[in-house]
Amino acid sequence: TMTVHSEEHIVDVHVRSGVYSSDTIFDYSHGYIATRLFSRNACFIMKIKKELIPELREIGRLAFERETMKDVYSPNNVWALFQAGNSRLGHFKDWVLYGKHIEKLCTGLPLYQ
Repeated sequence: TMTVHSEEHIVDVHVRSGVYSSDTIFDYSHGYIATRLFSRNACFIMKIKKELIPELREIGRLAFERETMKDVYSPNNVWALFQAGNSRLGHFKDWVLYGKHIEKLCTGLPLYQ
């Protein structure tokens, strides 16, 4: 499911698929995306690159198109490949940078950038 909070510049995406379940937050006001993978008990954070990630107003339209026209091809599909690296727990300065929505999603989990 996807929820767009236009007034807060936030998009919540919830994938419920057994071992592949995840929650993702697109925080456009802070410029970061965070994905919590439940099977790995970890949070992955990346900077929003405007040339690769659809804008807030566009992401809602793309979700509506996909839902109403299931098989329509969109050149704006976004895939991210996370590579293993060093993790750390978030600190106060991280949450100031990433924002309260990502803090709520990732507090207490190893962070990978």
